[in-house]
Amino acid sequence: MRKGRTRLVKALIIATLLAVAIPPSVDFEHAFASSKITTVRSVNDIQQVLLSAMNGHQVNVEFVYKGKTNSLKTQLKQALDQAMESDPYINYTIASYGYSYRGSHNTADVSVKLSYRETAAETAYVEKQVNQVLKEIIIPSMNDHEKVKAIHDWIVTHLKYDTTLQKYTAFDGLNTGSTVCQGYSLLTYKMLKEAGIENRIVEGTATPEGSNTSQLHAWNLVLLSGSWYHLDTTWDDPVPDQKDVVGTEYYLRNDKQMHKDHSWTKPYPAATTLYRDTLSILAKQGGSKAAFYKKLVNDLQYHLYEQSEIVSSTDQLVSKTKAVINKGNHSLLFRFQGNEAELIDELQQLYKLGIEGISYHHSPFEETGDLKVYITWK
Repeated sequence: MRKGRTRLVKALIIATLLAVAIPPSVDFEHAFASSKITTVRSVNDIQQVLLSAMNGHQVNVEFVYKGKTNSLKTQLKQALDQAMESDPYINYTIASYGYSYRGSHNTADVSVKLSYRETAAETAYVEKQVNQVLKEIIIPSMNDHEKVKAIHDWIVTHLKYDTTLQKYTAFDGLNTGSTVCQGYSLLTYKMLKEAGIENRIVEGTATPEGSNTSQLHAWNLVLLSGSWYHLDTTWDDPVPDQKDVVGTEYYLRNDKQMHKDHSWTKPYPAATTLYRDTLSILAKQGGSKAAFYKKLVNDLQYHLYEQSEIVSSTDQLVSKTKAVINKGNHSLLFRFQGNEAELIDELQQLYKLGIEGISYHHSPFEETGDLKVYITWK
């Protein structure tokens, strides 16, 4: 459901987005090394050992470090961060980590303790369910644009936002049907990745409509036809949940559009392309996907950018409303050139058509100065 139509405000704060480092304990007074465990000599070696352990959901990891130990603390922290950042799914399912070491100036025994938000069995469940869902919603003839839309819509219609703020994982979302933004972005990441679509998880903040307070938030960046786009499946899902209702306000947005209420400080690939321009070009090219592209233009409300969609007079509004009534429908979305007071005056004229109980929602129509208006009647 589009925020402008529902005026719903989402509570998106989560307890934590990042793994919390437990301060290490260092003891140089005792030196010993064991030849029975892995020996490492560089940050890269440590990273590989840790990444392998994380993939296997190991809780305790032990290895011997050979080299100058005066910078080992920094190297361990660097290796842990690099290991997690190399795999977004691991990065956001590690709950905490801690490390300790003891040895001499040239060698040390290192112990790393890891905790996870998902167990190995739960992650295996996610992978199994993701593969099963993709078999149901993705067909061989689909291109990446179709895959992204299918995955986005499935997630929005099958998850609901966890307003208790207790569920953080993709497993929570699939197993219980409910999770917070971190779980949405993790499941989106996993499904897109398994469908062959490169994407990343963005960590930042977002400011809900009607609020002056920014809250921790996570969403995705998607690489599509050579361009990066933001995709926020959490904010495209209405709260309270509404069955089969799919919002599109945060579907494949560029940086400028996303900065309206989202912010981030970490370096991510720049998203500079307007998806409506991309879609317009694809729709005009014709071919076997033309019908999909044209439908997507309407689903994303990009048709409202066409001059013919602008309503600036009573006659235009009455004409559009009559066309809808003749089809037996009771709602209309249109772009209005004017302010709210002028809109109300125009809506009053619709009662002459014999309809009753007119209600409306409106929001600024992006980059135009016009209003995007949705009306319903009995």
